[in-house]
Amino acid sequence: MVRGVARAAPLFAALGDETRLAMVARLSATAPLSIAQLTEGTAVTRQAVTKHLKVLAEAGIVRHARRGRERLWRLEGARLEEGRQYLDLISKRWDEALARLKTFVEG
Repeated sequence: MVRGVARAAPLFAALGDETRLAMVARLSATAPLSIAQLTEGTAVTRQAVTKHLKVLAEAGIVRHARRGRERLWRLEGARLEEGRQYLDLISKRWDEALARLKTFVEG
């Protein structure tokens, strides 16, 4: 689990910001988007979006591909799946601990 914590921590740290989490939600609902498209309808500047995308990319959550002069950003599903599996493991361990406590209290 220690190795898992070290791998999962950057993922959850990147997702811990409200703006980045909103960007991930937006990217999950649509095709790849450019920085200009990610700023549409928000109060976030292109410069800020670029910084947030850098954090997400460093955590392995998003990646980009060039199309002409712009970059199109998309989610890395495998990395998000790793996060889900980590949360599932924690949930399973929590459920097991509660079951042991229940057995102890009722026994």
